[in-house]
Amino acid sequence: MLEKAKQGLWPSTAPVGYLNVVGPSGKKIIVPDPAAAPIVARMFEWFETGNYSLKELSKMGRDAGLLRHRSQRPVSVSTVHHMLRNRLYAGAFEWQGRMFQGTHEPLVSSETWENVQEVLDGRSVSNIRAKPLLFAFTGLITCGHCGCALVAEIKRERYIYYHCSGYKQKCPEKYVRQGALVEAFSEQLARLHLDDQVFALIERALRESHTDRSRERVETMTRLRAEADRLHQRLDKLYVDHLDGRISGEMHDRMASTWREERERCLRHLEGLHSSEDLIVDDGIALLELGRNAHKMFNKQSPGTQNALLKLLVSNTVWAGGMLRVEFNEPFGMLDKMSDFALRENQPKEAEKSQRTIWLPE
Repeated sequence: MLEKAKQGLWPSTAPVGYLNVVGPSGKKIIVPDPAAAPIVARMFEWFETGNYSLKELSKMGRDAGLLRHRSQRPVSVSTVHHMLRNRLYAGAFEWQGRMFQGTHEPLVSSETWENVQEVLDGRSVSNIRAKPLLFAFTGLITCGHCGCALVAEIKRERYIYYHCSGYKQKCPEKYVRQGALVEAFSEQLARLHLDDQVFALIERALRESHTDRSRERVETMTRLRAEADRLHQRLDKLYVDHLDGRISGEMHDRMASTWREERERCLRHLEGLHSSEDLIVDDGIALLELGRNAHKMFNKQSPGTQNALLKLLVSNTVWAGGMLRVEFNEPFGMLDKMSDFALRENQPKEAEKSQRTIWLPE
């Protein structure tokens, strides 16, 4: 399923508005549902205006005939909310905590999807009883004292604070403002920063490494193609020998079955090499570029986008005593180590300079 996701294919059951079908390559893909897709697209456009609540939008979808796939029942408010939050409708999707660009046909533009998220995020902040997952840091931070989750709470209908849920026991950790957490996360993301010279070296190394791998892949594909052609010629000759009576039908069937299986194995391997690693370097460099600039863009994002960005970048986030500790997901953990190494490499030069100012006469 992860391999399908890497190839841009949605690896699970199609969401509302799409259908699971078998594609030209024999793999299952998703295509727009002729009946439901236009309704889903209109619902995004309706909600983008900000004139409708989720409850009203759900009723409009039911009136238009939108049904859930398996149960064939009218869509509920929770189904519509999940639909509006699903980036799949704009052409990309998240799988196992990673973002992939899909090869399926999107139902809405990226601009429309982003506008819908802004409407949803704005309402979540103003609604005291909003679902916790709509806050920027819900589900991301644990308490360093007791290991419980930090949860959000709105004070005076406008100020957002986080505190330990106290699920295990009464916890001494104090409330913290959302603004303080934004600053703390921004400082942590700054650890990923690399100057342009170091980043250029990383990019060159990745491209040179991929060139070697691409050369090996081309050689493997050439060998597999030649093997498949050779087996095809064998099958043709075997068939002629059977027609001319030089071999029995039993021998023909036995040998043909073996060679067909070998040829099919070669073709499957060849197809896998065709569809993999085409954009892996560009995607990898784009991810690293995102990581090293994350601290600059973080403060400007909506709460929903901040949440999605942090889920991509960090894990094992702990808050205790006014201090935030994070561990970075890969490949951003590698970027953090490179940044730290580059910083330590420059420190001896600075220390040497400072020492000279102490003991040199001039």
